[in-house]
Amino acid sequence: MSAPTADELLEGIRSWVEIESQTADLEGVNRMMDKAAADFSAAGGRVERISGTRGMGDHLLIRSPWGGDGPGVLVLCHLDTVHPRGTLAKLPFRVDGDRAYGPGTYDMKGGAYLALAAFRQIVAEGRTTPLPLRFLYVADEEVGSVTSRAHIEKYGFASKYVLVTEPCRDGGKVVTGRKGTARFDIEAHGRPAHSGSRHQDGRSAIREIARQILDIEAMTDYERGVTTNVGTIEGGTTANTVPAHCRVRVDVRIQKPEDADVMVERIRTLKPYDKDVRLEIRGQLNRPPYEKTPEIDALYRHARSIARQELGIELGEVFTGGGSDGNFTAAKVATLDGLGVDGAGGHTLDEHLLVSSLVPRMTLQRRLMETLE
Repeated sequence: MSAPTADELLEGIRSWVEIESQTADLEGVNRMMDKAAADFSAAGGRVERISGTRGMGDHLLIRSPWGGDGPGVLVLCHLDTVHPRGTLAKLPFRVDGDRAYGPGTYDMKGGAYLALAAFRQIVAEGRTTPLPLRFLYVADEEVGSVTSRAHIEKYGFASKYVLVTEPCRDGGKVVTGRKGTARFDIEAHGRPAHSGSRHQDGRSAIREIARQILDIEAMTDYERGVTTNVGTIEGGTTANTVPAHCRVRVDVRIQKPEDADVMVERIRTLKPYDKDVRLEIRGQLNRPPYEKTPEIDALYRHARSIARQELGIELGEVFTGGGSDGNFTAAKVATLDGLGVDGAGGHTLDEHLLVSSLVPRMTLQRRLMETLE
């Protein structure tokens, strides 16, 4: 069987992209899992469906028909997107020159499909790999992997290598490090009052939160790779009422593992300025920092050698502030991220992949599967 062409890969990706699967769309996500399960079964994979919980979709674990249950290679992908049902009407799958547009083309159905294509090619040629292959397709990465994390860690920690098919960066670079992420909801509970006749009786939750915002934003330390961002704020009832309630949502990014507990503690121990206002703080570290360990460096150098010698390309690396499911495994297992398609516009109506990246990125995935031992 000859290797698939870019057009053939593109047609397969299209069949996945045209199944809309925003994380919250349970029916859509599970239809996407149906499709992936059928495609892997047809390719010879042993498919296990993991039932979704907490209102999230199902996950898929696929095993190669060879290699047994020993430590192997885990290929980590997600099939949920941020795009709500109906986005295809605004962003239909279409090809314009080297760009293929559509919701999830870049993040990350393109790279997830290439993993299937690489596996299918290995099986079709009657080959096996030195290590058993496992593929984990999860349904909730875009909202923090709240139900899939346990499975990612279970199968990731039992593996020798983890390959993540998130899109590549900066024209083809793989990812060898990511910031960790913490998320918090902070609510202030004050006391309502008429703003004209009884203003002195009120205790403004918005005023309290405004002061807290300045403190939270001041925790940003670019030299240490720490950023704090108050992303949303809501509160109050009417202009002539002292607001009794206000809530903000906070995103914290951490580069160094030793800063993670420090920043979580700083946020969770915020104290109100007004003793008559109560603060309620919920949240925690969602994804630990992903540092480039010696094992990750060795895996990257192996991939770089394959790219140079077999594909004729220089495979660069990058550290990024965005998180992925690779954050969960990197501290314990050699993890290489950003092995998916090249492109841009993730999470927007300009999302697209580069058609010219499909064959090289699939080949790189395949050769990693065939050479890691």
